[in-house]
Amino acid sequence: MFKFLFLLLASFCSAQSYRFVYEYKMKPDLKIDSLVTDYMNLDSDGKKSYFYNAAKYERDSTYNRTKNNAVLYNGKKYDQNLGYIVEKEYAQKNIKFYDKYKTANLLVIEDEAPKWNIEKEFLKINNINCQKATTNYKGRTWEAWFSKEYPINDGPYKFIGLPGLIVRLKDSEGNHAFNLIQIKKIKALFAFLPKNNKEMSWKEYRKAIMTYTPNLADDIESMSIEKNVGAMNIQFKDGYVGKFDVEKLKKNGNMDAEIAKILRRTNNPIEKE
Repeated sequence: MFKFLFLLLASFCSAQSYRFVYEYKMKPDLKIDSLVTDYMNLDSDGKKSYFYNAAKYERDSTYNRTKNNAVLYNGKKYDQNLGYIVEKEYAQKNIKFYDKYKTANLLVIEDEAPKWNIEKEFLKINNINCQKATTNYKGRTWEAWFSKEYPINDGPYKFIGLPGLIVRLKDSEGNHAFNLIQIKKIKALFAFLPKNNKEMSWKEYRKAIMTYTPNLADDIESMSIEKNVGAMNIQFKDGYVGKFDVEKLKKNGNMDAEIAKILRRTNNPIEKE
């Protein structure tokens, strides 16, 4: 069981920033009985928030400070589907979704927040008093447990609008689940928001991502071989870094096809629509 860093209700104020860490479990492939566990951060200062991958942030922060390529190849790994950033500005009530396609920074701006049904059902989760809410959002039915003990109307991914912090969230099919595991005070919010973004619709974004097939000749930023462990390190132009077992890649004769297979995008996205 994870240990929470408990915060006093009185300590929440606009001058302070907090990081809410969620364990995220998802089934990336409908055809394969697999489960991915990753960790996502939600940073908020009471006016806006950023939701992003914890391992990617740690890797990028260290690399920007050291400029050491070993940090990229040996840092914590994260699922290639989780390199996105979600920005929410509470006053404007819009949601900005950032991701990268090859060298292009992509941006989708939406104002469609979940419409919640708050239930008269209560549960204590890790000593936090929570209340149940449900919503139909982007093609899935979701069950959330939120707490008014933390007066921030936010939660993981694009989920916002409840009268408290979302502590637990899962879809009805059991494909996606978020659980709050840690809360801590931070000195500053997330600082790696991309620039020069190409704005597009969600439909255009999904089409670009889902039809993309990695091409080693065009998409590699850098590559190195670790002969002692038989590994191939590849940094792609979209920023994703993978460590691949060379012998496994050689088994089927086509290394490019094997890498493309490993890096294929999920066919079970969090948004069905």
